Amino acid sequence: MTTPLTSPIRTCLWMEKDGEAAATFYTSLIPGSAIQDSHGFRGGDVRALVVNFHLGGVPYMILNGGPHFTLSPAASISVLTEDQAETDRLWDALIANGGQESQCGWLVDPWGLSWQITPRAVMDMTFSDDPEASERARQAMYTMTRLDIATMRTAFENAG
Repeated sequence: MTTPLTSPIRTCLWMEKDGEAAATFYTSLIPGSAIQDSHGFRGGDVRALVVNFHLGGVPYMILNGGPHFTLSPAASISVLTEDQAETDRLWDALIANGGQESQCGWLVDPWGLSWQITPRAVMDMTFSDDPEASERARQAMYTMTRLDIATMRTAFENAG
């Protein structure tokens, strides 16, 4: 059986620097996450060049590759949360210390990595079999940065 530690496939996140700090932070946020290993530069430099880790069982690696490339919202880590408390906990942690809020549950953390923090209830509402209720929920979502389940539920349930 393939595990996060043995999977031959993982997403590589290119960061300018501080990838080990980012991986340590990320694994502290998501239950069931861990750093697998890190590998340093050659020549006595103690910084990590590559950090292998997993978030909730999904494998990633960070490459401290310098300023040649930057992260973009075109790729993001998407987390489905169970409730508003988990949504708020992750949101607050990821925007602290220089992160930036964006629209519709998206944010950028202090290292420049984009995240989507989405409550499962939001997915249920926006993909409901009731297209009018789903549209009301989506319209409410479009006004938000951090997703608010109660506000979206009110829009979903009230035809008007």
